[in-house]
Amino acid sequence: MTGMIQINQVSKNFKATQVVSRVNMTIKEGEIYGFLGPNGAGKTTIMKMILNLIKPTTGEIRVENELIQKNSYQYLKNIGNIIETPVFYQQLTAEENLSLHAEYMGKTSSAKISEVLKIVGLEQVRNKLVTEFSLGMRQRLGIARAILTEPKILILDEPINGLDPIGIKEIRELLLYLKQEKGMTILISSHIVSEIEWIADTIGVIDQGQLLKEVRMSDIRAQNTSHLMVEVDQPEKALEILQTKLGIQDMQQTHSRIQIYDQQVDQSLVTQMLVKADIRILKIEQNQESLEEYFLNMIGKGK
Repeated sequence: MTGMIQINQVSKNFKATQVVSRVNMTIKEGEIYGFLGPNGAGKTTIMKMILNLIKPTTGEIRVENELIQKNSYQYLKNIGNIIETPVFYQQLTAEENLSLHAEYMGKTSSAKISEVLKIVGLEQVRNKLVTEFSLGMRQRLGIARAILTEPKILILDEPINGLDPIGIKEIRELLLYLKQEKGMTILISSHIVSEIEWIADTIGVIDQGQLLKEVRMSDIRAQNTSHLMVEVDQPEKALEILQTKLGIQDMQQTHSRIQIYDQQVDQSLVTQMLVKADIRILKIEQNQESLEEYFLNMIGKGK
């Protein structure tokens, strides 16, 4: 896969405050790139710089190998986007909103409007006023508008924020469809880590304006992150017992929980040793580290 979007050493200052610091990112053709970070981490700022809505202070951005400069706008024809909350004419129908957008973009095909409404699951409510739409329906209509011009790239800023579980599932399935059936390259930002885990090919983790990690999801899954989790009433005493009696060194304590990463450890022996030391075991189970744990540990909030 080639790089559809290349971000090289990009920084952004607002007056004396640096909100993005020397970020490097590569978003490959045909993939879903999950952009993870807490609110205020710099995700939206980077997306706006890709779309030339704001200009980088330093560094460069390339889209399909075209260097984005101050007056670059032609490349935007190949990008659909939702930045922050999609805005519509409330007293017009879904179809009327899309018709206005199509006319503005120089595309007036009613067949195409019908197609995108069907793709996002709004075909049956095409004549319903947007003011009557739920949040999930508005998000799907926003995606319909974003893909109306058949873009190669789709940029979505927190599209599942505020949705209920059914709405989140619908958006997730829609994005997978757009990638697999339409060949779109998708950049999606979120702070809901568990949902990105379902769909992303690559994740970029950003915190306080710095990109901490860019990694393939397949590599994360391949890492040996399984561990034995033991929750006890005396964690400090348990740590000492496990170290001195069983020789276990690769452990991490979080409050009353101890994660044991030694893959050779015998769970029954751990149980036996702790019980013999009069340590009450509240819970013991074999776990696989989730992307959420990976993310929280990376930004230093896993303890």
